[in-house]
Amino acid sequence: MEPMIPLLREAADLRTGHLEPEAHADLLCTRIDRIDPVIRAFVPEHGRYERLTAEARALAARHRHGPPDGLPVLYGVPVGIKDVIHVDGLPTHAGSSLPPGVLAGPEAPLVTRLRAAGALVAGKTATAEFAGSAPGPTRNPHDLAHTPGGSSSGSAAAVAAGLLPLAVGTQTMGSIVRPAAYCGVVGFRPGYGRIPTAGVIAHSPSLDTVGLFTADTAGAALAAGVLCDGWEHRPPPGRDPVVGVPVGPYLERTRPDAREEFLRRLATLGLTVRHVDLLPDLDDLHRHLQVIDRYELAQVHADLFARFATLYRPETAAAIRRGHEIDRADHTAALQARAGFQRRLAEATAEAGVDLWITPAAPGPAPRGLDSTGDAVMSKPWSYAGLPAVSLPAGRLDGLPIGLQLVGSAGADEDLLGFAALIEQRLAA
Repeated sequence: MEPMIPLLREAADLRTGHLEPEAHADLLCTRIDRIDPVIRAFVPEHGRYERLTAEARALAARHRHGPPDGLPVLYGVPVGIKDVIHVDGLPTHAGSSLPPGVLAGPEAPLVTRLRAAGALVAGKTATAEFAGSAPGPTRNPHDLAHTPGGSSSGSAAAVAAGLLPLAVGTQTMGSIVRPAAYCGVVGFRPGYGRIPTAGVIAHSPSLDTVGLFTADTAGAALAAGVLCDGWEHRPPPGRDPVVGVPVGPYLERTRPDAREEFLRRLATLGLTVRHVDLLPDLDDLHRHLQVIDRYELAQVHADLFARFATLYRPETAAAIRRGHEIDRADHTAALQARAGFQRRLAEATAEAGVDLWITPAAPGPAPRGLDSTGDAVMSKPWSYAGLPAVSLPAGRLDGLPIGLQLVGSAGADEDLLGFAALIEQRLAA
């Protein structure tokens, strides 16, 4: 496994000429050929070397006569794209056995934004089938016998293994925060709708959110400035955040040793911490969340499942069939319950006087085995509410990475990453 690549440094080296895009693409392909057969983060691509080096050569030619300070911010930076996102020139499989032609579509605007910023698409990264719970082939780079998480498994593992400085994923329930924690990388899930989801094969449109994986928060902020609508580059916050810990049934869903390690680590950060009994109705929340997810999944796949049901994996097929059993009225009620939860959560945040909620990013380190992607329980309330969240590497437990999850208020994505950078520094210290 290679060391992780800080995006900010790689982007600077490419823009100043310390790295040349074509030579760098050549090295990247060599690295992927050497490492990826073991971790399987990428969707196999015949001719990757020829495609990527040709794109790097064309990029350099377009900017050859311009000043270095006029180069786009991600000039020559390789990026991985989760294989539920359409990319011109690459088929979309969505981790499934369905014919790629039936899943084809125009390139996602988010990919076009990355290309306009100078990024090169290194390839598609592996996903659980249709961003659900049927695991993809990827292994955890820190221990091949453990899951990397899901469904954005390939994107998280590619960054963790030092194959890429930046990869894009999606989260419906916990598919950025959880694999980031399991793989020991930064995972940023912006607030709902902050990155356009056009050109992304939907799982549950009311919940689906595009996010990203990087080695550090500085890289996440750089990429967010390219991908997020209306992103504001702000100076670092001039104060420490006040953080809230949602105690009660929510925190009790973690492993006892992971919870103890979380509280120990939190005590070292020097922050004002307020413990709040925030989520007493967790079972109702999960029920409403699953109603939204399963109902919308069945609607998204209505035509495809009618034609190709036998090609779906059992986990996905069961989820779709469960969605068929849910009435529209139940779905409407679940959406109304979510709106009420969003209001109550905003009121509780204001009443507690906290800037961020801080939690474990997962119930524990990555479970052993590859037949499950792990438990998204730590992410579910915040995904349900559509709030921005970031997972920071926070040490190890049982020899495997664990993560710290920070959750911001609606519309406060920039503030969240600013505070996350401060907490990242203290975790490193």
